[in-house]
Amino acid sequence: MSEVDLVIPVYNEGPAIYPMLDALLEHVRFDYRIYICHDHPDDTTVAAIHAYPDLRKLPLSLIQNEGEGVCDAIFSGIRAGKGAAVIVMPADDTFNAALLNEMAARFSQGAQVVCPSRFMSGGCMTGCPWFKSILVRTAAFTLYHVARLPTHDPTNGFRLFSRRLLQSIPVEASEGFAFSLELLVKAHRRGIKIAELPAQWHERQAGKSRFRLFHWLPLYLRWYVYAFFGRPEQTEVKSMPQEDIPLPGNSAAVRS
Repeated sequence: MSEVDLVIPVYNEGPAIYPMLDALLEHVRFDYRIYICHDHPDDTTVAAIHAYPDLRKLPLSLIQNEGEGVCDAIFSGIRAGKGAAVIVMPADDTFNAALLNEMAARFSQGAQVVCPSRFMSGGCMTGCPWFKSILVRTAAFTLYHVARLPTHDPTNGFRLFSRRLLQSIPVEASEGFAFSLELLVKAHRRGIKIAELPAQWHERQAGKSRFRLFHWLPLYLRWYVYAFFGRPEQTEVKSMPQEDIPLPGNSAAVRS
């Protein structure tokens, strides 16, 4: 199988990143490389990575954000990698490492997008603040049952994308994790193969979350509405171009 890039944005995780790294070492069975994406060299995650006891066992690169904020950090990691697929996952996820093997397998079987789902049989979401839970569950229900997106959990930022898709669909969202919903909706409108698997989600217990619900809500709302009323997309992913994936929101890359 072609190499898969694991892109993990961090923010002062410190040694709290170790359980995730331990889980990846224990469970992942395909060819992969980890890209830890941070904003500044003095982020506590950087020193913790250098001190990690099993660092030499991990195919890991530290990537400094080329822009600002979590979205630019993620795409800085995506641009640094060369894998045929990219999995974006949170730094505090210590419970889905084994699921990555099945995600990579679904990609090798032809899926261009693979969506871990908290809201299908076998998945779960625990410890989520009540208001966020209501918003997420309502969006998930309506997008799946009304807009007919082919996943029970369309707003989840934990997702696999083929590099070919990332190089073919310009990303307009430039903050937060809204790009993940944007790419899902655009891929669905192009008729691209999308798969989903049950996943766990538990509220973060260590480190500081970078999720900004009220600040990012309008960005999600744009692509939520687009799922129902957006313009038609072309029917297939284009041949892979040679140029780098632009940072999100790059006006030269966004179609009119």
